[in-house]
This record gives sequence, structure tokens and C-alpha cells, in this order.
Amino acid sequence: MQDFPLGSVIQGSLSQGLEVRLHADVSVEEMRVGKFLVIQGSRSRFFCLLTDVSLGTANPRILANPPGVEDNLMREVLAGSGTYGTLELAPMLMFTPKEPGSFRPADGARSNGLASFTPQTSADLELQPVKTIPAHFSQVFEASEADFRMVFGWEDDPTRRNFSIGQPLDMEVPVCLDLDRFVERSNGVFGKSGTGKSFLTRLLISGIIRKGAAVNLMFDMHSEYGWEAMREGKTVSTVKGLRQLFPGQVEIFTLDAESTQRRGVRDSQELFLSFEQIEIEDIRLVGFELGLSEAALDNANILYSEYKRDWIKRLLVMSNEDIKVFCEEKQGHPGSIMSLQRKLKRLESLKYLRETCPHNYIDQVLQCLEAGKNVVIEFGSQSNLLSYMLATNMITRRIHATYVKKAERFLQSKNPSDRPQQLVITIEEAHRFLDSRIVHQTIFGTIAREMRKYFVTLLVVDQRPSGIDNEVMSQVGTRITCLLNDEKDIEAIFTGVSGGQNLRSVLAKLDSKQQALVLGHAVPMPVVVRTRPYDQQFYREIGISAWEEKSDEDVLIAAAQAKADLGF
Repeated sequence: MQDFPLGSVIQGSLSQGLEVRLHADVSVEEMRVGKFLVIQGSRSRFFCLLTDVSLGTANPRILANPPGVEDNLMREVLAGSGTYGTLELAPMLMFTPKEPGSFRPADGARSNGLASFTPQTSADLELQPVKTIPAHFSQVFEASEADFRMVFGWEDDPTRRNFSIGQPLDMEVPVCLDLDRFVERSNGVFGKSGTGKSFLTRLLISGIIRKGAAVNLMFDMHSEYGWEAMREGKTVSTVKGLRQLFPGQVEIFTLDAESTQRRGVRDSQELFLSFEQIEIEDIRLVGFELGLSEAALDNANILYSEYKRDWIKRLLVMSNEDIKVFCEEKQGHPGSIMSLQRKLKRLESLKYLRETCPHNYIDQVLQCLEAGKNVVIEFGSQSNLLSYMLATNMITRRIHATYVKKAERFLQSKNPSDRPQQLVITIEEAHRFLDSRIVHQTIFGTIAREMRKYFVTLLVVDQRPSGIDNEVMSQVGTRITCLLNDEKDIEAIFTGVSGGQNLRSVLAKLDSKQQALVLGHAVPMPVVVRTRPYDQQFYREIGISAWEEKSDEDVLIAAAQAKADLGF
């Protein structure tokens, strides 16, 4: 904590926040939204977030006759008395002494003649939710590194799986997520296009893998996570994918082998799905993309009841006469079934769909997850919404069903060896899966509502959080939000969040790059961070070896030099 106070609390409430008047020697321009400050009360210390900055005057006549442009003396005379700056602070946490009488007067407070107190050591304090507010004229200080350490912990803490996601805007101290709390609920990364959601997602998953908090299943719509991806910015360069950072812990499956090979991805495995694996729920999810009516979906149920797993294969080879005969026998609607047939023919163009598959590729993915490996599924050229939503739903539904059986077995046996390893499933364009119209009929809505019941959670990545069902949004444990402009999207971020109104201004004023508001289950309080760069330093910190950092060109040059040294 700084030795000198910045201002005094003059009024406020627990629900609406506190108003602070700056002292005369403190420039209002140094106070920025998102900054962390500490209020020293007589019994507790309050950790606060700066949510607004404003100017005030002691007398309206000053505004009616302001000092001239060159009248510096008058401006200095008025500063702090006639004119002043005010801050709006939202109290987030309070440091309370574990034992009565563990406070002593602060040195800085004594030198300023202020009735303020500070604890003997950080060990004397206990972190608690805010249940009260400091008294009038309590002094306000900048938050210190020790304050941040006590609130957010440190990455090397041996007792917790902490991971640094970034730093406060005005300090060089890490802000850590508690990854054990992070993976036990579904979470979201939000922000408008171009704000760095993919880099932030890659950062989070790297932390989960590095700390061993969970296994990950990533549906990589734009081939950005598994192998190299282009770095955003004017310079043309690439960043490492998860397979390069964790070569023995990440497996890449591809739905478009040609695209994956063109990108130079090594040791990827092909993945195919069959018509037999498609169920009505899968078709309902992509009903909008296919243009299917409710009548067509109702008739799909009739077909499924008759032909079971072969219903799509049988439908696609039916003639109009076959359809009419079927409808007469099963009370279907010929027009609806013919329409369903025409629209399902679009599925034949998907590279990864086969009439039948002799090998169960989903079981292969599941075996990797059970072995503790993380799986990235690349879509390549098959990244249109119809293809992405269909494959993602088909694979997730079967993996979730397996996890349900495992969880039930563990609950019955209570044997630690039967406990499933926590699974985090990453999906992009999440509002397409979690829209209010279909969320109660898809596996993703089920997973979001179940929370950690079956050891499966979601990491949703989206630029339109307002498109996600409110009930699902309220279940999102931790929300990491980059810049958003749309009012509906900003409102959706604070669904079910106490004190969300105080944070709206903070979110609206984020920079468009490398800044995010983090709030929810994995952090003790909302915090604005300058996100951790995903660069060579991060590779070293995450544990990649010096040899692995070398590019292919560097390796070839080194090999040629070694040959020359040996006389070849």
C-alpha cells in the first residue's frame, strides 16, 4: 500500500458504491477506470475497483466565471478546494483481522495526521465478501503488490493450480485463475471479432494442460489451436499450436485430411462419421441451416421409428412412389418427407460423412481422452456452420453418454480409480448451439445445466453472448470478456451477476486488444487484466524446451552446420 493517501470517502452505499474526493495534490488524470484501490477503514481494509471518474466544484459560480486560459495561478488556488476530482469505487472484498487488536496506526497515516490503521502482517488478515462499508473520510490508497498476492494468489503456489492470465492495467503483478475452480463449471470467452478471443482461449487451454487440471476436447472450427496459426497484426508471422507446445499430450484429428496436410501438420489422424450415427437431435440442431420445418422433423421421427439407424440411408434412396407407399402405411406426410429428403442430400457433400464406417472413430477419440491426452478436431475446408454444428453435436453426444456411465459407476463404487478425469469441451460460435429455441433439445444445453455433475463442462467462445439462452448464461461460471460494443451483448455478460451495473462502464472502456474483464467462479472478484502475451517468453514459461522453440529452418541450418563440422 502507498505511504500517501489519494483521497477520502465522502458518501456512498454498499449497493451503489462509494464516492471518493481526491486530495488537492492528486491529479485526476492518473485515475483510470479499472484501477484497483484500497480503502483503509478503522477495522477492515476494503479492496475496491474504480468504476468512474468525474469532476466537481464547491460553488456553481466557479463554472459561471472560469479562470482564463493563461490564469494558472487562479487554477492552482481553486484546485482541491473550489474544484476537485471524484471517484466512484465498487468495494469487492474486505481484509478483516483474524484477531481483535491486530491493527496499528499506519506510518503514512501518522505522517498525514489521519486516523487510519493497518495490520501487522498479511497473515493477520482474512479475506471476506463485502458486508459493510468504511466510515466517512476513510483514506484511499493505491493497491499494493501484497494486496494482489493476497487476493489472487501466485502461480507457484504448491497448494493450488493457479495460472496467470495477465496483469492489472497499471501494475506488474500476476492475476491468477484457480484452475480447479475454473474447470468444474462451464466458462465463456467473449468479445467482438478481432479482440483476440482465439489467442486467449489458446492461453487458457495451455494453462489447463500445463497444470493438469483437466483433459480438453477442442472443436477447432478455423484450425487455430492444434498446429501453427497466423499471428494477428501487420507482420506476417505464426504462433505455435498446442501440439507443438505439448507434443506428447495433444492429438490432432482432422475431418479434412487434404487441408491438414497442406498446412504441414504432422501425425494427424483422420476422423469419419457415418449416416448411421446421425440421430434426430443432430438434425434438429442444424434444422435452421438445412431449412427444415417442424413438419419435416416430425416425419423424420416416423422414419427413425421404422428404420432405426438406417433411416437416412433408406430415405436418400427412396423414390417418390416409395415415399407415398411408406406414408400410406405409417401415416406420414409425403410432401414433408420429400422435402426432408431433398434437404438431407446436402449431407452427401460433407467429406467426413460415409454411409457406413467399419471403424468407430469416436471411440478412438474417447480412448485418447481416457489416456489423459488432449484432442483437437480440425475441420479444414469443412468449417461451414452446417458441417461444424453437425459433427460437433454427434461427437459430443456420444462422449457425454460415456462420461455419464463412468460417473454413475464412480458414484456407486466410491473407488478413486473409477473417478473420470475432468473434461473441458471447447466450442466456437456457441450461440448457435445454445440459442433459446433449441438449447433444451441439444447436448450442449444439457452439459451447461448439469455443471460438474458428470465431470464434463464447456468452454464457449463467442462474439454474440446475447444469442445464448439466459438460463445457460446464468450457469456460466467464469466469464472472460474482451471489448463488446453492442448493448445487448454487454447486458448478457452480466446476467446473474451481482453488482453488474458498476462493471458495465469498465467493460465498455476496454482497449480492443489484449485487455479483458475476468469475473466469476475462478477469481475472488472481477478484475480487468492486460492479458498475458502468447509469445516466445510464454513458450519458455509454459515449459517448452529450447530445441522445440527452433523453427524447421533453424533445425535444417543446425543439421547442415553439424555435418560440415564432421567433415561431410
